[in-house]
Amino acid sequence: MRSLDALRSLFRRPLALLVALVLLAGCQSTTLTADGLMQPSRPIAAAAFGEVERRGHSALVIDYQSGRTLFADQADELRYPASLTKLMTLYLVFEQLKSGRLSKDDQLLVSENAASKPPSKLGVEAGETIPVGLAIQALATKSANDVATIVAENLAGSEGAFAASMTAKARSLGMNRTRFANASGLPDPGQISTARDMAILARALMSRFPEYLPIFAVPSYEYRGKTYRATNKLLGKVAGVDGLKTGYINDAGSHLVATVKRGGRRLIVVVLGGKSGRERDEEVTALIERFAGPGF
Repeated sequence: MRSLDALRSLFRRPLALLVALVLLAGCQSTTLTADGLMQPSRPIAAAAFGEVERRGHSALVIDYQSGRTLFADQADELRYPASLTKLMTLYLVFEQLKSGRLSKDDQLLVSENAASKPPSKLGVEAGETIPVGLAIQALATKSANDVATIVAENLAGSEGAFAASMTAKARSLGMNRTRFANASGLPDPGQISTARDMAILARALMSRFPEYLPIFAVPSYEYRGKTYRATNKLLGKVAGVDGLKTGYINDAGSHLVATVKRGGRRLIVVVLGGKSGRERDEEVTALIERFAGPGF
């Protein structure tokens, strides 16, 4: 554990200086490669993608191993991703951990901006630090908005710069109808995606970082004497479900990207725009039973 003096010295400059030699600067789009955070490219206007349907419904089921589509309903229509955004935030963190530029014990400084984010949140105060390991769990389990901003600011210097890297990474993965404006999924008209793009992200995350998948199956964790329970209510309820992420904002409705393993095969199920968390969960469950049940 670093001493207090060492931490103060560390946070006189962005943690990103330790994560990569070249950081994001200004508002230019960026590319996040295996070598770290890099520069160039140009911003992508949200208007270039088309109109977003408020609370639009989408559903998609794919086979994880082959990527084959088993079911699709408006899977390529634009939606606001809400907290599904944090799958990409975690993807970029996992990349840095895998490369060795970041460790779970590294400390992240909490800014006033991050501490001010609305719930869902961990509730840390400006000037505090939290370890990367806790940040990962808070994002995956609690979907903490303050932690998403903490990660973005520490890794890239600003949330805008981090969001540009998120968009560039999305493009490199084939998520061609996705644009990120922040690291949390809080409301922003420029934050857009589709059910198919979210499935692409989930599949890439699972295949590249299998060592971190158990994080998404944790039903709860404790921090400072308080228990934080998973937002994914299918964990422990629907057989075979072992991740990934929920999301909700008023203009989007209730989202869920779920992964289920039965009979030696794995599916990724995406439902966007549920009228409620319960309705969304019921639809995901029905799709699981239809495509991953006996005889699958």
